[in-house]
Amino acid sequence: MIDWNKIDTVLLDMDGTLLDLNFDNHFWKEFVPLNYARKHGLALDQAKDELVPLFKRMEGRLEWYCLDYWSEALALDIVGLKAEIAGLISVLPHVVEFLEAVRRSPRKVLLVTNAHPGSLGLKMEKTCLHPFFDEIISSHAAGKPKEHAEFWHWLHRRQPFDKSRTLLIDDSLAVLNSARAFGIQHLLSVSRPDSAQPKKVIIDYPAIEDFRELMAGL
Repeated sequence: MIDWNKIDTVLLDMDGTLLDLNFDNHFWKEFVPLNYARKHGLALDQAKDELVPLFKRMEGRLEWYCLDYWSEALALDIVGLKAEIAGLISVLPHVVEFLEAVRRSPRKVLLVTNAHPGSLGLKMEKTCLHPFFDEIISSHAAGKPKEHAEFWHWLHRRQPFDKSRTLLIDDSLAVLNSARAFGIQHLLSVSRPDSAQPKKVIIDYPAIEDFRELMAGL
């Protein structure tokens, strides 16, 4: 799928790419509404009805990924709630083998995530993946999420790379679209970011279900 002779830099998303998105989906769709309902004396269905449009309005904006924003908006300790169910954080199958192989190669490997530093720190603590990366970069440092062109310009200044020899793997089509517009040539999606959900049909980009698909030639 990938001609590794043409790749010098590997950019990797975290949630839904390296880590199972089941944690985040459960957290935002079930655990946050449950605690919001308890806090505000609502039935669970009422809480979900209130939260869904709030979340929808923030999609694609940095606030959607900002734990401080949601802690204030919902009057909940979002960081603390994440820590409560941190046992659900898990690495997707064969990710570690892939990271070990790409780390042994001469390529630069960057973790590039929209995750808030509070969530990023918790997940690195639980998974111990941090040694595999030359740098771990949160879009919160840029002030723009990966869905926006400004992020990629900022990243390119911070960590210069050859767009024609760079691979980005990300489960978000909006992020891949933004990266393609910026000029990153090698783009891969993930067809099963959430292990509890069926495989997705992705037509806009090549997609992997399992990182073993990328091991040949690495």
